[in-house]
Amino acid sequence: MVDALDCFGHEGPIIVLCHFDADGLGSAAILVRALRQAGRIAEALVIGKTGSPWEAETRDRVMALEPAGLIVTDLGTRAESMLPDCPTLIIDHHVPTGEPRDAITISGNGLDPEPTSALLAWWAAGALGDQSALQWLAAIGLIGDMADGLGFPELTEAQARWGKTALRDATSLINAPRRTALADAGPALRLLLHADGPKQITKGNDADAQALHAAKAEVRAAMDEGKRIPPLVVGDVALISLNSPCQIHPLIAQQWRGRLKDKIVIAANRGYRPGWVHFAARSATGQDLIAFLARHRPAGADGRYGNGHAQATGGALPIAGWNEFIAGLGLPQAQVEA
Repeated sequence: MVDALDCFGHEGPIIVLCHFDADGLGSAAILVRALRQAGRIAEALVIGKTGSPWEAETRDRVMALEPAGLIVTDLGTRAESMLPDCPTLIIDHHVPTGEPRDAITISGNGLDPEPTSALLAWWAAGALGDQSALQWLAAIGLIGDMADGLGFPELTEAQARWGKTALRDATSLINAPRRTALADAGPALRLLLHADGPKQITKGNDADAQALHAAKAEVRAAMDEGKRIPPLVVGDVALISLNSPCQIHPLIAQQWRGRLKDKIVIAANRGYRPGWVHFAARSATGQDLIAFLARHRPAGADGRYGNGHAQATGGALPIAGWNEFIAGLGLPQAQVEA
């Protein structure tokens, strides 16, 4: 962390670019708060529902802020540079598809147990001073990415200090806005940047806390509909076809994973983004799902396809690409009309 900061300039803010789930938001909150405590100017930017850190729109957003440096967390690691000529630190735990030559990378991938981005951020921020008051944010990331059963002592310590139930409930609320149709993670990020613990999130009455509760209710209603859709099973694949503006496909895939233990479960959502099919793949078989998707990669798939973890991946495909992909799996009846 210190090596990276030594490469950063001193004019302008340090921009922390993050994913919009609990792990990404938690890691960004840790980094921004630690940097500010150390006397640096730092701001968080969230990559939301359809964005990518490697697209021109994101680069323009960051460059408009004239950054002194860029920290990218929980967004994956690729060979291509995100922002040429801007010193960059990457903090991530997903399977990398490459390593940029012009960035310093802190990766948890391959460690056993594998730390989440928020825990990596908390470890790294320790180089700037005592971050014990922010340990609950690392716990939010661990719980959010289902790493709470891996035996990390940092989580045990956080549960003893802030409460196991409070941390779990806060994580559920923090994750809710990004799953809604609007997918506005702003309320969740603001709370993480200013709260002194999870109960300020779970028991808060301000507009941001209320927005989280409303988001959770919206997602719960969408889930109630999605859970009623039966899977289509062909061979080793079980497909659940959804049509919801909410990001429920990962949750539905995870639920069916436990019921169809010998299948690769794919929950596909044609209603999440017009012209696209977003999907989540899960399996209890132990199969490497990233390798599985690589074997069935359709023409035209981009960086949105087949990233993440060996047991939890997915992607997004234009309708034509989805139709090619699903037909290749032996499910042509699941093709989507343009």
